[in-house]
Amino acid sequence: MTLRVAVRHHTHYRYDDWIMLAPHVLRLRPAPHCRTPIEAYSLKVRPENHFINGLQDPFGNFLARFVFPEKCQELVIDVELIVRMVTINPFDFFLDEEAQTFPFTYEEGLKHQLAPYLVTEKNTPRLDRWLQGIDGEMGSKTIDFLVAVNQRLWKDISYTIRLEVGVQKVEETLKKKTGSCRDSAWLLVQIMRKLGLAARFVSGYLIQLAADEKSLDGPSGPEKDFTDLHAWCEVFVPGAGWLGLDPTSGLFAGEGHIPLACTPHYESAAPVSGLTDPCQVSFRFNNTVERISETPRTTKPYTEGQWQAIDGLGQQVDTVFQEKAIQLSMGGEPTFVSIDDHDAPEWNTTADGLHKRQRAQDLLQRLRNRFAPGGLLHYGQGKWYPGEELPRWRYGCFFRADGQPLWSRPTLAADEKTTFDLNHGKHFLQVLGQHMGGIDPFIQPAYEDPFYHLWQESILPADVDPLQADLKDPLERRRLARLLQRGLGEPVGYVLPLDRDVATGHWISGPWRLRQKQLFLLPGDSPMGFRLPLDSLEVDPAHPHEPDKERCPFSEPDDLIAEPDVACWRQGFVRTALTLELREERLYLFLPPMVRLESFLALIKAIEETANQTGMDPILEGYPPPEDERLHRFFITPDPGVIEVNIHPSLTWEGLKERTMGLYQEARLARLGTEKFLVDGRHTGTGGGNHITIGGLSAAQSPLLRRPDLLASLITFWQHHPGLSYLFSGLFIGPTSQAPRVDEARDDSLHELEIALSQIPNGPVAQPWLVDRILRHLLVDLTGNTHRAEFCVDKLYSPDGPSGRLGLLELRAFEMPPHPHMSLVQMLLLRALIAWFWEKPYRHPLIRWGSALHDQFMLPFFSG
Repeated sequence: MTLRVAVRHHTHYRYDDWIMLAPHVLRLRPAPHCRTPIEAYSLKVRPENHFINGLQDPFGNFLARFVFPEKCQELVIDVELIVRMVTINPFDFFLDEEAQTFPFTYEEGLKHQLAPYLVTEKNTPRLDRWLQGIDGEMGSKTIDFLVAVNQRLWKDISYTIRLEVGVQKVEETLKKKTGSCRDSAWLLVQIMRKLGLAARFVSGYLIQLAADEKSLDGPSGPEKDFTDLHAWCEVFVPGAGWLGLDPTSGLFAGEGHIPLACTPHYESAAPVSGLTDPCQVSFRFNNTVERISETPRTTKPYTEGQWQAIDGLGQQVDTVFQEKAIQLSMGGEPTFVSIDDHDAPEWNTTADGLHKRQRAQDLLQRLRNRFAPGGLLHYGQGKWYPGEELPRWRYGCFFRADGQPLWSRPTLAADEKTTFDLNHGKHFLQVLGQHMGGIDPFIQPAYEDPFYHLWQESILPADVDPLQADLKDPLERRRLARLLQRGLGEPVGYVLPLDRDVATGHWISGPWRLRQKQLFLLPGDSPMGFRLPLDSLEVDPAHPHEPDKERCPFSEPDDLIAEPDVACWRQGFVRTALTLELREERLYLFLPPMVRLESFLALIKAIEETANQTGMDPILEGYPPPEDERLHRFFITPDPGVIEVNIHPSLTWEGLKERTMGLYQEARLARLGTEKFLVDGRHTGTGGGNHITIGGLSAAQSPLLRRPDLLASLITFWQHHPGLSYLFSGLFIGPTSQAPRVDEARDDSLHELEIALSQIPNGPVAQPWLVDRILRHLLVDLTGNTHRAEFCVDKLYSPDGPSGRLGLLELRAFEMPPHPHMSLVQMLLLRALIAWFWEKPYRHPLIRWGSALHDQFMLPFFSG
């Protein structure tokens, strides 16, 4: 990030009579050792009839000596600097070996050279007491010692604006515990000299620019750009040279500190010094800073003017969508990393970790409060990859599209400070059964299978105690140790057989009769709802269980009506169940699969009523509600090194802005960021994607199914413009990446793709499956996986069943951008292209790029 700013310092002395000015010395030119690049410097003085000589004082500071031969009535001094504000690391130095820890002593030759900077004033009682307070820092690293002294003085001396001439005595500053910047700076100079360190007083400019984002951990700095004369201290440390310490802020001097004069005593560092004839004088001054050029940066990629133009274009595209009734919805899968911990495996390579779960839960609560105040939190399971003990967690929030609350209790999950036992869980399930009409008699306990685990214990080596299992041992041994510690005779939890008759709205329950008389769970670590012995249940041949069919995604949804206050039930053979178990002294309620949204809402209503009556809030897990456009949802899931958020889609540009910017804001407050840095310091993304999903709020509304030529146009346009595949992607690209192009793996695939595209007609079609059947086998990676492709059609119109027939297309060649405006521009690009292709399909022959695909379009010039 580079900013160029103009600093203007205006000083005006107005005298009540015409007087003679003695020679004046100005110390208003940046010192030779100023680290911040000064691109231009201007000094103008009135009266214009004067003589000027450029000098350097004994300490190397630049001086301007003015001689005024005539009387005058005013003295005006104007200084202007053009400063390039490059970020400076104040700790970018090495220390000599003898100066690594404090205290240390200068070698004799160096001490002789530093003699003017070691002169101390007389000791005072308050200064002696203050110095005694830092005895505990002795023996620490020199850098830590300097930081500690500087920050202690910042805490002890409050900053105040003091317009009186001169600098307070050390004793006075310590007594008042307040002072201006020059008072604190001179006090720190004396403290350092008392400690045996060479120190000098620095007068200069302080430039403070308003931050693009508020700080999460401390003061955010000024609300607007600011500059003024300032004073601080510099300490000489062998190996590092002069180090700037600013006791006014408690920080080391950075790029905003522009030194003008550095001297052993403050009297020789005054910006302006000189005598006049006796007179009355009025004095005024003004300091301003103005940004004259800014390069795009991760915290502000666009200027206000540029963003207003982008926003205006988004509104224009929305107007086209409304006129053409395109009904396009857009969502995304942005990824985030920890702000605090960049080195832990869970934020680099592994998918799971305690800190990642904590950040995800915090973000889930924040997003629920922002987007879905009446939403239901669900702690379920997601994808399962080889080598992992269990499927990865998936935290979800579900909320109704009509705005009605789905869950109204203020506590959405069991308070971590509140603990329960299994008797609490049994009572909760009994009350729940009563709310469902009185099915609580069918509750039964569930146990681990003792025969299986006794057999496991019997085959362990004789010298292995399963109760002392090492965490490095296999998973089975760790699991056995946990079970033996709890006791195999203790129930794991309780089971309530449960289903719902969609036609009548009656709950269905009944006893589970098992050959072993007791309900023994299948071995494993999953929640008990996944380990029920369903194969051991008897079946009534006269009434075979026929599960309800999933609702067709193309059917018109009914309005959700309120459930009756009095629930009804009937007894029957049931193969699904509600389970409740205790894990880590918290209640986990496992929800059974429900194929209709109405059944799920009725179950949630009964659970909430039970929670209100018992005062217990279980954590809801198990099966999520069925896919239904009447219920919106978003998820937070783990991926290697990142947290992924599957944000709910929006139909409008305003909705996209609200959700995208809201998500970035809440993620940052949850201490999740969007950027990392490579070993060489280069900026990079999170390492995860920012996949964009497009479609409709329902499959029937999806423009991709209504107009298959839309997908054909997108594929052709991307194939014609390879820069689109690489400009927005991360470092992992090519045929084996997460989003390979259609022409990166096999050269002959283009011939097949051209044949397929020719079979897609322009305009609306009556067969929603057409586009999926024609393109599914071509939009794949090297292994034939449809998920790992630049255009992923997994959820477009899958032949596997209704859950994959959502009319959604996922564009995967997008890396996570660091700023929400950049993400919105990517989405706007797609929206604009779709508006164009809707009116005029992009149907052209495919281009055989050959080796130019990688040799040319991976270069920044061609990608841009």
